[in-house]
Amino acid sequence: MTGRHGKPLGVAVVGYSFMGKAHSNAWRNVGAFFPDTPAVRQQVLVGRDAAAVKAAATRYGWADAETDWRAAIARDDVDVVDICTPGDTHAEITLAALEAGKHVLVEKPVANTVAEAERMVAAAEAAREHGQRTMVGFNYRRVPALELARRLIAEGRIGSVRQVRASYLQDWLTDPAAPMTWRLRKESAGSGVLGDLGSHVVDQVQHLLGDRVVSAAGHLRTFVPTRPGPNGPERVTVDDAAWATLETTNGVVASVEVSRMATGRKNALALEVYGDHGSITFDLERLNELQVLEGPGGEAAGARRVVVTEPHHPWVGAWWPPGHVLGWDHTFTIQAAELLTAIASDTDPAPSFADGLAVQKVLGAIEESAGQRGGRVDVVHTQP
Repeated sequence: MTGRHGKPLGVAVVGYSFMGKAHSNAWRNVGAFFPDTPAVRQQVLVGRDAAAVKAAATRYGWADAETDWRAAIARDDVDVVDICTPGDTHAEITLAALEAGKHVLVEKPVANTVAEAERMVAAAEAAREHGQRTMVGFNYRRVPALELARRLIAEGRIGSVRQVRASYLQDWLTDPAAPMTWRLRKESAGSGVLGDLGSHVVDQVQHLLGDRVVSAAGHLRTFVPTRPGPNGPERVTVDDAAWATLETTNGVVASVEVSRMATGRKNALALEVYGDHGSITFDLERLNELQVLEGPGGEAAGARRVVVTEPHHPWVGAWWPPGHVLGWDHTFTIQAAELLTAIASDTDPAPSFADGLAVQKVLGAIEESAGQRGGRVDVVHTQP
């Protein structure tokens, strides 16, 4: 499949910092490892600083650089718009891109509020009638070990799931002298670690179980109330850490903890799923492995270590020989391939905007519960 005028699909990435760099790497490599996907052209990289975005475009392999995202999505040579900006801009850019007839990939969380996410879902449904595809960038769905875990759970290999423990811990804000950033302002980030890391955790709970969270009780904490800003101390208006207890449609209880103040933890996503006759555990710091326990066993019972690098494991066949591990960056390349495959086959990619909305509703319930000093809040899902 090609884009307009029989050419490769033109891609625009909006944002060139951390996520923009990761997504650029994916678009640069997707055709090399997934040659059956539509060909793409890295058309334009967008950022506010003209000199910086031009330099980044040269480094990351983009044909052009642009400072105005509106101009970028209006281009006839752009077919896919990939949004890697702060959450307060997601809805505006997405709605404009869909109106312009583009396919859209937007980084998680899908938006800063439930209302914004609902507008995005409605626009995506309307655009779908014109063949446009939309996806949310929950890249951890593309970790082969986690996809294998999802399949094992769906097959009943650990029995009926009863409980989940999930945490995502970082420490980059531990130092109170760490400077103010957009991630610490509610008007730009929507929430703090809850939206940043908690969105990944909530999505994993729902995705691994094939279930929806229907109630939440939460607690938020801001440990450092002010940060050094450009004009002196500035108040932090989001959370540094969050805790929640979630319940799903099928009665599973999930305990969740996320923090950017966990000294010594750099990017520690851990998931433990316990069924009535087995369990599965995952640690992002060993992202090619699962610990799987199937059945109680005998005297030598215990979880077995599964190294997820075999050609028959999810997506692994596109990469290296068995035992040659994949990394964090590979998840974004796989993500790009999944979107391109959906575009080529005229099917709906996942995670969808509706999936993003489902996560946003849970995050909103956790915030509401925290404001009520931990009272349980129901989560009402209107999308399947």
